[in-house]
Amino acid sequence: MNLYLLRHGAAAKRGAPGYVNDADRPLTDEGREKLRAAARAVKAMELKFDRILSSPCQRARQTAEIIADSLHLAGRIEFSDHLAPDGKIDALIQQLQRFRPKPENVLLVGHEPCLSELASILMTGKTGLPIKLKKAGLIRLSADSLRPGACAELDWLLTPGLMKLMR
Repeated sequence: MNLYLLRHGAAAKRGAPGYVNDADRPLTDEGREKLRAAARAVKAMELKFDRILSSPCQRARQTAEIIADSLHLAGRIEFSDHLAPDGKIDALIQQLQRFRPKPENVLLVGHEPCLSELASILMTGKTGLPIKLKKAGLIRLSADSLRPGACAELDWLLTPGLMKLMR
């Protein structure tokens, strides 16, 4: 299985007027622009996703929608509380293990530090691996079988700046 971890784009600041709940903060114009560049890069790399799983927070939803729309996968986004900022990584791994049929390529759209911790747990079996996933950044991990603990390898990490250069 290939897991693609995409951090949401830049969002309205915490406590910004009109957004009482953190989960309601939308993407900024800059965030949308960087994600459009990420979507172009995903298309240029000819990436395909069997499943798209997103945090239910507004900024992650919008991020997933931009990518899904660019790949003509609108309406195929699933939501998981395990990808929310306070999500449980073990529960997320269990959710991924239950997917049937087993997907080859899954896009996970979420937040930091959850995504970096997920990558760390899958690569080393513990948290703490110093991975810095920027907003609108994308990681690809590959794993023969998904489980907590040193089951995945890091294939690549793309920053928004690198994706902007890809056409």
